[in-house]
Amino acid sequence: MSTYKILNISELQQRLQQGDELQIIDIRDPASFEQGHIAGSMRVGNDNIAQFMTEADLDAPLVVVCYHGISSQGAAEYLHQQGFDDIYSLEGGYTAWAAANG
Repeated sequence: MSTYKILNISELQQRLQQGDELQIIDIRDPASFEQGHIAGSMRVGNDNIAQFMTEADLDAPLVVVCYHGISSQGAAEYLHQQGFDDIYSLEGGYTAWAAANG
């Protein structure tokens, strides 16, 4: 059984519109994050993951975003092992999000 779930773009849009309290982290490189990211997301990388994990709510839903939805699956698995219970990998990553949200 998977320790994380796959969330598609429309599901994420719906949850955001409903006002769900989501933690969204973007694991892309800093330059890509600066060029564009999902509103309210936080860039998390090797330089700040320890700080993120001490400040994050382990019980709140966590969405992991990468470029195309591949790397985020490994990151979601790792974060689940660190104690996050309700964790998602964004299907298609930021590339799909940007395409859907122009």
